[in-house]
Amino acid sequence: MKVNRELFLDKMTRYFFEISYNGTPYFGWQQQVGQVSVQEVIQKDLQKLFQKEEIEIVGCGRTDKGVHAKNYFFHCDFMQEIDTENLVYKLNKMLPDSISVTSVFPVKSDLHARFSATKRTYRYFIHQQKDPFITDCSTYFPNVIDFDAMNKACPYLLGKQDFSSFAKVHTDVKTHICSVSSAHWFDQGNQLVFEISADRFLRNMVRAIVGTMLDIGTKKLTPENLPEIIAKQNRSAASKSVSPNGLFLWKVEYDFT
Repeated sequence: MKVNRELFLDKMTRYFFEISYNGTPYFGWQQQVGQVSVQEVIQKDLQKLFQKEEIEIVGCGRTDKGVHAKNYFFHCDFMQEIDTENLVYKLNKMLPDSISVTSVFPVKSDLHARFSATKRTYRYFIHQQKDPFITDCSTYFPNVIDFDAMNKACPYLLGKQDFSSFAKVHTDVKTHICSVSSAHWFDQGNQLVFEISADRFLRNMVRAIVGTMLDIGTKKLTPENLPEIIAKQNRSAASKSVSPNGLFLWKVEYDFT
């Protein structure tokens, strides 16, 4: 018999789970009817381990179908004290190879995986030499790219702005305002990487920005077009989104003190 969690909220301990996952087999993080999600897979295995409790996990944010996470957090409240090291071992044995648990640790009861995050960082990976071994985690883009032009455009993304031009339409959000703290391109061996950090991100935002950046890199747009696109606050003003396979939620930061 499972215990009603709401009757014991004041006696429960909140734990944060740090995980990584390859998003290729999943329809994103968020649990959805008729689709396999990362949340659903983890929640089912946790429920097997804690059969007397009603397990509910809350993620630090949504990732879309095919998007990966190098560093992802979710929280779960338990009525019992958890042997965290043993839980990491058991979960990693149960979960598929596409999901890995790095650590589990107790936190303050008011720390929320989604709302308490202070900064999120995404990376988008591109390879220009065809490579069949990285196609799930990087986007093949053989066109000639002006790397300097794309980096010249990056400063226009910084600061607190309305990013409606890069947001998926018809989503249930109260505001399209985000505060971007850093954005840049760098060369990593045989890959080009775009990294961007902000307090929050809109759905499809990074993929739409990268698509627009690549149009700048291939001379379809200029760096100076970027502030004009942002100012229009219209999704049709920006370029097409790139594919999800090259996108990683790279790092999520909290104040754990």
